[in-house]
Amino acid sequence: MNLKNILGTKYPIIQGGMARIATGAFAAAVSNAGGMGIIASGGINAEQLREEIKTAKSLTDKPFGVNIMLIDRDVDNCAKVVIEEGVKFVTTGAGTPDAYLPAWKEAGITVFPVVASVATAKRAERSGADGVIAEGTEAGGHIGELTTMALVPQVKAAVSIPVVAAGGVANGAGLLAVISLGACGAQIGTALLAATECPIHENYKEAVIKAKDLDAVTIGRIGGIPVRTLRNQMTRAYLAREKEGATKEELEEFTLGSLKRAVIEGDTAYGSLMAGQVAGLIKEVRSVKDILDDIYNGSLEILANMKERV
Repeated sequence: MNLKNILGTKYPIIQGGMARIATGAFAAAVSNAGGMGIIASGGINAEQLREEIKTAKSLTDKPFGVNIMLIDRDVDNCAKVVIEEGVKFVTTGAGTPDAYLPAWKEAGITVFPVVASVATAKRAERSGADGVIAEGTEAGGHIGELTTMALVPQVKAAVSIPVVAAGGVANGAGLLAVISLGACGAQIGTALLAATECPIHENYKEAVIKAKDLDAVTIGRIGGIPVRTLRNQMTRAYLAREKEGATKEELEEFTLGSLKRAVIEGDTAYGSLMAGQVAGLIKEVRSVKDILDDIYNGSLEILANMKERV
């Protein structure tokens, strides 16, 4: 089963639902380039989400979806907006969407929750999800513990619904790798941060391009809220406070507004530059179309030459 056949896209690729980054315009650009564009509800309220959906509708006639962040204060209203606006594809993060699945399914919405373990994948299937996005710890932003290589085949073996892989996919080799693990496609985020159409500040893009293999670090592990972001003054200070025994509330206060500082203000010193471990592979700013074309076509080229390697 191929993701592009499930979603009606050119490529088996979903855009990550990156808070404050995945706008309606950006989602439309991804959809127009052949992927499944995603609008993020994280960081905005229901009426702002509605406006972003309308923007996407005005810019593309291709399929696009919405990521619902389940811990947001306005999640109940956001869950209603996707129904009212006729959205046909929803991904979810930071929890299980059991409370919203019946209404979404009645509205004909295809739902793929993001999961970080076999248990949450099985729960999603029992609740009626159409598929799951198994996200490995290589990803940027909020992460789990298992790597993509370990997580995807275990989730695939545990559920009968489609499995999409996320975390560590930034080129054709990555896409082919996760498909070989049993995934029907991939969700990508970090690779799109350097897209021309990506609305993040140019300083943020430059930080991603300059990143090396060990520059994507994890903060918040001690407090049980691990987040992967690029190393800077903020992460160094956070990790030091964490080791000193700062409370969860103190650490949350320390990072309050840090994503906005990175995305909008371009603060690369104290902003939260969320990015995955594949940031070291991103070397230039390119159009979304070029990025998606290269990932998909690169996977086909490697597949064609695979017999020479095994």
